[in-house]
Amino acid sequence: MESELKDMNSNPPSSSKEERPLLKSESDVAAAIEELDKKFAPFARTDMYGTMGLGPFPTTEKVKLAVAMVTLVPLRFILAMSILLLYYLVCRVFTLFSSPYRGGEEEVEEEGGGVVQEDYAHMGGWRRVVIVRCGRFLSRVLLFVFGFYWIPESCPDRDSEVDSNFKTSSSEIAENGETDKEEPERPGVIVSNHVSYLDILYHMSASFPSFVAKRSVGKLPLVGLISKCLGCVYVQREAKSPDFKGVSGTVNERVREAHRNKSAPTIMLFPEGTTTNGDYLLQFKTGAFLAGTPVLPVILKYPYERFSVAWDTISGARHIIFLLCQFVNHLEVIRLPVYYPSQEEKDDPKLYASNVRRLMATEGNLILSDLGLGDKRIYHATLNGNLRQLRVFHQKEE
Repeated sequence: MESELKDMNSNPPSSSKEERPLLKSESDVAAAIEELDKKFAPFARTDMYGTMGLGPFPTTEKVKLAVAMVTLVPLRFILAMSILLLYYLVCRVFTLFSSPYRGGEEEVEEEGGGVVQEDYAHMGGWRRVVIVRCGRFLSRVLLFVFGFYWIPESCPDRDSEVDSNFKTSSSEIAENGETDKEEPERPGVIVSNHVSYLDILYHMSASFPSFVAKRSVGKLPLVGLISKCLGCVYVQREAKSPDFKGVSGTVNERVREAHRNKSAPTIMLFPEGTTTNGDYLLQFKTGAFLAGTPVLPVILKYPYERFSVAWDTISGARHIIFLLCQFVNHLEVIRLPVYYPSQEEKDDPKLYASNVRRLMATEGNLILSDLGLGDKRIYHATLNGNLRQLRVFHQKEE
């Protein structure tokens, strides 16, 4: 009995000792966050708005934000919603009495996670031309509203390398007894680094390609129909079903179709699989390279002085508000020549992806990183825990 009482009396001290690590000092938590930012550098924000856009803000910046909140933000928000509604109406009118394309097969959406693939991107004729041209124009107008008044584009001169790759491909065709092609092969997919949701707006204004999107996007008001006009391939990341193979197959079919048919919609993929702060390039997934078709690499860079438009460690609402508060935002584009894979690269998608990644890192002055989406989730979870402790300290001080 005495031993049981001793055990009961000894429990509270041990539990309090276990809780002590949570009661760190504010300086310890700040140091832990700084260490996290170094370890997960590709996802860390480095602008003056601080980690997760929570500050602290200098007095001058607070004044600028306050002025912008009552002037720029309402005006830009109204203009952006008007442009979105206008393009929705264009898509609605010019898809009337048209059935969405389903790849020749009627797919049924099942409760277990089946995804319906349907789009209006395969619709031909003058109506498709109107949808594409209006989409490109209004996307550029929307970027202008967001403060991207001019977008410089550069095309590095790598003609010699492209020509040599093309000659190799032509010689291989000749060896197989086929005639040489007079024109270079059409790229099957556009690949780009991923920094923000603004990447999508730029690519819409430049080439109006199809994207891979969550299934829920196709059901959103306004945006759902627009995504179908883009020809988006819908996926359900949470589903643990054979549907993943179906989506992979659909993407490969679309890549091959765009490679063979000039009138087919081009598909756009972000091989990193997630966003970074714009200074790094993560490991590439092989989905864009499985078909072995040529790819068109595009590099996006967002120079900044105050607020970085990189969508990392910051909530969507806070990001949009800060974006609209900036009078001028900057975007620079590096469009590389079409990359023609060698036979070895066609046989090895990992090698193909790695070579394209190194090329993009070199031309875009980006740092290669081995981190991925899983590391990003760990960083966000740990960062949120440390910031909660900081808020507790601030509340106690107040």
